[in-house]
Amino acid sequence: MAIKLELFAIFMLSLSFFSSTILASDSGDVNWWCDKTPYPAPCKYFMSHGGHKSNAPKKKSEFRKKAMEVAMERALTAQSHNKWLGSKCRNEREKAAWADCLKQYQDTIQQLNQTLDPATKFRGARRFRLRVASHVQQCVKADQQQRLLQSTSTAAKANLVVAQDGSGNYKTIKAAIEAAAKRSGSGRYVIHVKKGVYKENIEIGNKMKNIMLVGDGLRNTIITGSRSVGGGFTTFNSATVAVTGEGFIARGITFRNTAGPQNHQAVALRSGSDLSVFYQCSFEGYQDTLYVHSQRQFYKECYIYGTVDFIFGNAAVVLQNCMIYARRLWITKKCSHSTRQN
Repeated sequence: MAIKLELFAIFMLSLSFFSSTILASDSGDVNWWCDKTPYPAPCKYFMSHGGHKSNAPKKKSEFRKKAMEVAMERALTAQSHNKWLGSKCRNEREKAAWADCLKQYQDTIQQLNQTLDPATKFRGARRFRLRVASHVQQCVKADQQQRLLQSTSTAAKANLVVAQDGSGNYKTIKAAIEAAAKRSGSGRYVIHVKKGVYKENIEIGNKMKNIMLVGDGLRNTIITGSRSVGGGFTTFNSATVAVTGEGFIARGITFRNTAGPQNHQAVALRSGSDLSVFYQCSFEGYQDTLYVHSQRQFYKECYIYGTVDFIFGNAAVVLQNCMIYARRLWITKKCSHSTRQN
């Protein structure tokens, strides 16, 4: 099963980079189409199994549609198998890994459904396929977004205010996010997070589009958590803040994970939000601080701290005027009396 999943990921990558210059095939042979992709072998494997041999595509659009249908079939099969594995988990660590996998398959299927929608344009379909590959294995509209990022009145026009002293609508960011999820429409929704240290783990799901968190400055508004692989979480689920909703924006906030280097992977922020923007923010941790999981992301005038692999992922990312600080590694062994071993 693991080998098939790996082949499936490569298959999706093949479709993502499928040449837009190829228009038609006279042969009607699916192998001819697969040979035009970067990874012909997995393409031929999946396109020739089951009931997919008949009705070979003549046009590029037919091949793409057929390939997406095959991908959806494989994703549903893998999701079903993954659900079955849930009852086989032997401990909490395995359950955590299983839950991560299930969540990503759900997102994969949602993205494939959007790709198969006749209203989805080719460029959008290609982006969705890239994201699917990432799950299984222009950043911003400049003028409008820049005004929103830099305006001093953005916080004053917030839809909701979070304040620990009770002067806002909510005392926790999580409560404000839950309230925002119930709003009608998907226009820009601004949440002002006032000065304070918020000890929370927050998730902004893929149905929550165009959320903006505005802090009182990266030294004043801090969101902190301590989940880690050493503490029993997966890397994916260790994030203090996780975002997948499209069009997310954060300004003037610190995202922090305090698990420490001894606890290995511990993510401060995980983003799979397409067209997401982070402006004058700080990301503080040790191993795996900033997880740029997938999609298109833009970071401007930000600070990123870590020790090992502290910026990683499969996203298309621009870091503009950002400061990246490599912290000292954690010493795991006491000094020896022998100078040769020190």
